[in-house]
Amino acid sequence: MSNEYTSRFHQPLSSLYFSQDHQVWRETLRKFVDNEIEPYANEWDEAETFPRELYCKAADIGLLQLGYAEEYGGTPTADPFWTIVSSYELSRPGAGGIIASLNSHTIGLPPIAALGSEELRARIIPDVISGKKISALAITEPSGGSDVANLQTTATKEGGHYIVNGSKMFITSGIRADYYTVAVRTGGKGVGGISLLLIEKGTEGFTQTPLKKMGWWASDTAALHFDNCKVSTENLIGAENFGFMGIMLNFNSERLSLASSSLGFAQVCMDEAIAWALERKTFGKPLIKHQVIRHKIAQMHQRISASIAYMENVAWQVQQGGSPIADLSLMKVQATETMEYCAREALQILGAAAI
Repeated sequence: MSNEYTSRFHQPLSSLYFSQDHQVWRETLRKFVDNEIEPYANEWDEAETFPRELYCKAADIGLLQLGYAEEYGGTPTADPFWTIVSSYELSRPGAGGIIASLNSHTIGLPPIAALGSEELRARIIPDVISGKKISALAITEPSGGSDVANLQTTATKEGGHYIVNGSKMFITSGIRADYYTVAVRTGGKGVGGISLLLIEKGTEGFTQTPLKKMGWWASDTAALHFDNCKVSTENLIGAENFGFMGIMLNFNSERLSLASSSLGFAQVCMDEAIAWALERKTFGKPLIKHQVIRHKIAQMHQRISASIAYMENVAWQVQQGGSPIADLSLMKVQATETMEYCAREALQILGAAAI
């Protein structure tokens, strides 16, 4: 990409909110992505998987430990800009499926860290953030996605165990995970009857079915089936019938992570479009010299820049102790809409080469 267009359009994230520690972490993570993910991303997508050893390599640089207590081997990070830097850098290869599975612990572990017993935290967290084990979250069901309050999977208490029956759908790390944080119905209807259980791989009656997908091929995505699974009551995460709160606790950090990943992917789309427009010639001149193409690129840049500014402002509010839930939600919507727009416009610029 020429210096003219690189300097004009490739300005990911500002430096206003980032410390020297953030910058050092960004450089460390960028080297990891450049060496351990980007060269293999297409190959792993075609194979619909990636090597399990990538988890250990991610732990070696400290990626998996971010946000967890030191007593379990983690690195506490109350600062939301660590999430932004990490998600943005991991998005650079454009390999969403790899990143989703590699980071499934960021949705599987938080309920355990926040609500689990000391025994459960000490048994599960260290092995996951060291890359030895894999954690997944299982909430979505075939009968409904975001309608968590009406989930159908049941867990009936019998003595010192729960008997679990039901199924989950579209679960990231659904095949390879060792530990599953599973939302189950232990009480009556609605949010007041939901609990969280840790169900381990190999539990009798617990089976998984891999799913084919339109995209994110390298992501390990599966349907889970529970047929009279016997799970110890010691694996209850938090209080019985209070699992909905455990699910909600991580939503704001998930919104921030999804937004920063989306804007990272949007940047990739724009970069690829610029690179192609510089190379491709039509009607005797480079594609990028056509005004309509330059307008498309300028509008992509405009939306990315505006969305980054919004995201960083909301993250700053969180850093100051605020809880701007409405803005976190709206910011995620804006970031994902920006990604969709940039992907669509990049497809238009690349034409048949986008296939």
